[in-house]
Amino acid sequence: MDRWQAMRVFAKVAETASFAETARLMHLSPPAVTRAVAALEEAIGARLFVRTTRSVKLTEAGGRYYEDCRRILADIVEAEAAAAGSYATPSGTLAVTAPLLFGQMHVVPVVTDYLDAYPTMAARTLFVDRPVSLVEEGIDVAIRIGRLSDSGLTAARVGAIRRVVCGSPAYLERHGIPQTPQDLRDHRIAMSTGAWASTEWRFARGQRVTVRPALQSNTNEAGIAAALAGWGLTRVLHYQIGPALREGRLRIVLADDEEPPLPVHVLYPEGRQAPAKVRTFVDLAVSRLRATPLLNS
Repeated sequence: MDRWQAMRVFAKVAETASFAETARLMHLSPPAVTRAVAALEEAIGARLFVRTTRSVKLTEAGGRYYEDCRRILADIVEAEAAAAGSYATPSGTLAVTAPLLFGQMHVVPVVTDYLDAYPTMAARTLFVDRPVSLVEEGIDVAIRIGRLSDSGLTAARVGAIRRVVCGSPAYLERHGIPQTPQDLRDHRIAMSTGAWASTEWRFARGQRVTVRPALQSNTNEAGIAAALAGWGLTRVLHYQIGPALREGRLRIVLADDEEPPLPVHVLYPEGRQAPAKVRTFVDLAVSRLRATPLLNS
């Protein structure tokens, strides 16, 4: 068995924690799997696994070697795909992640238009309000809201999103329009306990106010529903209330006191040459999102 195949066997054992399962998945005999790992251990001069009758675990050296194997094997797959033409024509399944509401409202239309343009493609979306590791979760493209860390990803900025306080015209007529952030203490507040949630609301020029939410929920939708019903004020990212703003069912207050908008980026792993499925989707997503009014207002 050559070194490349032995590395594939080793990586599969590391992922399955089972020599027998690896043999089954790779259509090899159990002795062949054992010999492949033993050959690698002899060549490297270090034990890669700790084996007992009940478990198979990577050693410290094995863990480091596994990370290197994953990278090397991915490079080989990339090279083969390039030779086969997948870097020229989109193929396979595209995996895209974005924050929950943003994904539903703004990414799904881009994905469906992309699939219409490339009928042989398939797509998988992961819309969650938590950080997603592109490598660990098999994601090709991510849309992120907020400041970026130095992640080594390629980033294309597509706009910015305001964090706004809003209420219904009926509520504001009954209870008055807050003139300063401190006035929020006199209003009923509906607040999400999800992303960016804190009872200390920050505003421009270093202003801070600790609100006392009468209603807390794990979703922004609940706070928006309460505001639409005229119950109180809520604070959300302004794309989340786009339709309600256009229809006049919600109004933004304290606009002059807002913090700087949060940037929105399209991210994808940096590489020598991104696959065609990534390049073509990123081109479409960047163009469409940059043309979205709520990301550039």
